[in-house]
Amino acid sequence: MMRKRTAGLIGAAATMLGGLGWYASLDAETRGLLGALPTNADVLSWSVPQRDAAFRAMDRLPVLAKAHEIAASDKPLPLPPGRPLAIPGVEAYMAAQRAAGLVIVQDGKVRFERYGLGFNAKGRWTSFSVAKSFTSTLVGAALRDGAIKSLDDKVSQYIPDLRGSAYDDVSVRQLLTMSSGVRWNEDYEDPKSDVAMFNTAQPDKGVDATVSYMRKLPRAHSPGTVWHYNTGETNLIGVLVSSATHKTLAQYLEEKIWKPAGMEAKATWLLGKTGHEIAGCCLQAATRDFARMGLLVLANGQAGGQQIVAPDWFAQATHKQKDIGEAGKGYGYQWWTYDDDTVAAQGIFGQGIFIDPKRHLVIASNADWTRASEGPEGDAREAFYHQVQAIIDAGG
Repeated sequence: MMRKRTAGLIGAAATMLGGLGWYASLDAETRGLLGALPTNADVLSWSVPQRDAAFRAMDRLPVLAKAHEIAASDKPLPLPPGRPLAIPGVEAYMAAQRAAGLVIVQDGKVRFERYGLGFNAKGRWTSFSVAKSFTSTLVGAALRDGAIKSLDDKVSQYIPDLRGSAYDDVSVRQLLTMSSGVRWNEDYEDPKSDVAMFNTAQPDKGVDATVSYMRKLPRAHSPGTVWHYNTGETNLIGVLVSSATHKTLAQYLEEKIWKPAGMEAKATWLLGKTGHEIAGCCLQAATRDFARMGLLVLANGQAGGQQIVAPDWFAQATHKQKDIGEAGKGYGYQWWTYDDDTVAAQGIFGQGIFIDPKRHLVIASNADWTRASEGPEGDAREAFYHQVQAIIDAGG
């Protein structure tokens, strides 16, 4: 993604790949992206039409962003239709959410599925921070494999370039729970925040881009004492997993989750400046496959005849490890937790996987909210989750 070069990028790409003949061969998502190509690298500053076009096609043009592919399973997990779920007002809800996809699965059956914004079941929508929960699960897999010895190991044991930084005394567990104590600004509407700047900062020579930025940050609190949301730290977790397993995140995701869990469609994971997957963001997948991730959690990590993570992993990962200062809510290992034992993966602009073990319920949703996280849509989505639960409890 390059600043103020929209027309030049379109022209260069068209010339490089055969002009009009090439353009005619493109799928609808790529053509839509070319028609509303973002003019800079900061997704937080894109217009709504640019986001609508890009969120379904982030991986389409290497000139914008490179990605690693994750192959679909050759044995997709069936999602048979269940009894249709009647949800009063769902059309108005989806319109207000600017929803691209909504899939509700109960007892392994699809009870509701609908799409918007011209998106459909075959498309890939970007995850934003929903990817964090996938990255966390890969830590669980690396622990089971013995590649990571303990969550109490120091991060710098796996990422030597962090030695001497504020992360030198931070444990893997503290990264997972976002309690490193390192100073960080996650304000999505502040162009000077860390979350806005760390993707564009020039990395030190020979050092991973995330590590290069994060190792310069100062300490604000003692490790383990204060919860503070930090996307950069999930990116560090991704570097750690790759370092420990000697595999790219895409390779490890395909091996440990995508194929065993029966994901039906190919996925992609966008890469940062130095070629590593952006672990805290940017996993492109079909909405149904996001729902299958929820089913993997409900199955306690058992899929395809394998126990992907330790049997007690999700008991820890999806339950409150840190208080976040909101009644009834908490934070696990890169999962948002609720005191009623439900749990969610959440990404800016309306991406989400909601999991309710009591009701054997998964709600996967993709959207393009009006604002990254500060608008009314988040509260409306939680109210919708409760509405669905109430309908199920009433026998609906």
